[in-house]
Amino acid sequence: MPRPPEILHATLLPTPHGEFLARFSAEGLAQLDFPTKRPLGDSKNTRELPAPYREWSELTLAALHVALSDSPRRNSKPTLPPLDLSRGTKFRLRVWEALRRIPRAETRSYGALADELGKRKAARAVGGACGANPIPVLIPCHRVLAANGSLGGFSGGLEWKRRLLAIEGVLLT
Repeated sequence: MPRPPEILHATLLPTPHGEFLARFSAEGLAQLDFPTKRPLGDSKNTRELPAPYREWSELTLAALHVALSDSPRRNSKPTLPPLDLSRGTKFRLRVWEALRRIPRAETRSYGALADELGKRKAARAVGGACGANPIPVLIPCHRVLAANGSLGGFSGGLEWKRRLLAIEGVLLT
């Protein structure tokens, strides 16, 4: 398993849904934590970050605001900061890239995503990759559901998954 990136800077990003904690390595955004997770005391105000971390933080915040918005702008594709996905295996990197291709307000099943990747029997492995996604919301693993249409799991908790899907206009049965 690849080694986790060294986190150099962390900052809290305020949104209408709470403060997300963004963690940056030398390569870019390496981790994004939901507000429900208690941040470490090592975070700085975005304005205190050195360049390019300040710019990456601002891009992350702007992308979060678009992702968490139900306004008409919601279909815009925000510019993301560089993403440090170095902790991912080759398979997980493929899954995370496939997640980014799922359009807003659409969902896939774990099995359908496995099929798309040419790994028909890898639905559980896709689920594992979704659970290991270090940058939820911006790499939208919340758009993947169980084959029967139920929520399945989610690293941020099922309430967050429901909330993110509702923001995007997905009606769950």
